[in-house]
Amino acid sequence: MMRRTSVFLIGAAAGALVAVGATQPRLLLQPTQAMAAASDTYRQLNLFGDVFERVRADYVEKPDDAKLIEAAINGMLSSLDPHSTYMDAKDFRDMQVQTRGQFGGLGIEVTMEDGLVKVVAPIDDTPAAKAGVQAGDLITKLDGDEVKGLTLSQAVEKMRGAVATPIKLTIIRKGQDKPLELTLTRDIINIKSVRARVEDGDIGYIRITSFSEQTGDGLKKAIEDLTKQIGEDKLKGFIVDLRNNPGGLLDQAIEVSDTFLDRGEIVSTRGREADETERRNARPGDLAKGKPVIVLINGGSASASEIVAGALQDHKRATILGSLSFGKGSVQTVIPVSGNAAIKLTTARYYTPSGRSIQAKGISPDIELVQDVPAEVKEKAEAAGVEMTRGEASLKGHLKNGEDEKTGSPAYVPPDPKDDTQLKLAIDLIQGVQKNAAYPADPKAAVPN
Repeated sequence: MMRRTSVFLIGAAAGALVAVGATQPRLLLQPTQAMAAASDTYRQLNLFGDVFERVRADYVEKPDDAKLIEAAINGMLSSLDPHSTYMDAKDFRDMQVQTRGQFGGLGIEVTMEDGLVKVVAPIDDTPAAKAGVQAGDLITKLDGDEVKGLTLSQAVEKMRGAVATPIKLTIIRKGQDKPLELTLTRDIINIKSVRARVEDGDIGYIRITSFSEQTGDGLKKAIEDLTKQIGEDKLKGFIVDLRNNPGGLLDQAIEVSDTFLDRGEIVSTRGREADETERRNARPGDLAKGKPVIVLINGGSASASEIVAGALQDHKRATILGSLSFGKGSVQTVIPVSGNAAIKLTTARYYTPSGRSIQAKGISPDIELVQDVPAEVKEKAEAAGVEMTRGEASLKGHLKNGEDEKTGSPAYVPPDPKDDTQLKLAIDLIQGVQKNAAYPADPKAAVPN
């Protein structure tokens, strides 16, 4: 049985995570079966030892033993699924720092696409955003060194560094005849995960970009500020924007869901064994005081975002509007190992209150509206070989989830709100300009759980 000490989720690129202090092995086979299995395992380990020694002795150049072992561990984990991986001491520290919402770097959310680093989105008010880095850009070189051949973790490590130090990015961008070269200066990246503003005079708009340690408190403050600014009697409802939110800390996803719920299950995680099932429930107190809520999602909404959307949808506390989410429904356990390193291992799946598995299926909105993607953005994606509707189900080696897997939807949000058809529809629904049977959501119609 694993003893879990803290839990967090990071979406499309990194997965859902559970940090643990230790694990205890379980013997599930009969003694004779166990002995046979152990014998086979030891033979395979002997094979690994033979290959390792042959590489050390005969490779054309003397290899680094530690790097060989690390590469073998990475290969073993990456063969399981896209989200299991090895983190050396620095990667482990960086992960812990990032979940606090502050780190040194450039301010870009990235993933790996065909061996290159793909920019998911630049973070507002960071060196990347100020230098003009754009979503969909493909980074081919870092300080003149090729990205091809690096893991995503290795590429991210190269982009991070001491504050005030420069780094040159070589970027392929659709519409540009030649690669772009941008020099950025690293800075402290303070991720403000919650932003809020008033829409149309009487609607509270809340954008949650990630789930860090500050998200729950940031949401509560946003609700309080918007209520005070608009006036509780005048306030017609809230729009919670989770589009392109890749995830973050699980306890923050639970806290965000709990902010709008009075009772009931928020999420459950289920491992290989029945005794590993955990359920998280809401506490009394809806801080939004029953005001209507619309949650916006798209193909970039993953993991912790899907937990929030799924919980509020199942309890019919919010109307989910937009397009199919990413479908990241597995949990990774971060297990510290020797050398101050850790492995990130898929150990469970998570489920919505009604028992739905999100894995490779995502959250389907109550009101579907796919945001139009401009032709130039589509052309950039096509030129870069990027699928506009790529989701968990399209990742090589992903955990299977039946025959009805879904491929996701575009992860595009217009930079100018006037072009944002999903946001406009949400505003029109709250204002009563448009009608839909799914709005407002009726908690009384939810199935008890």
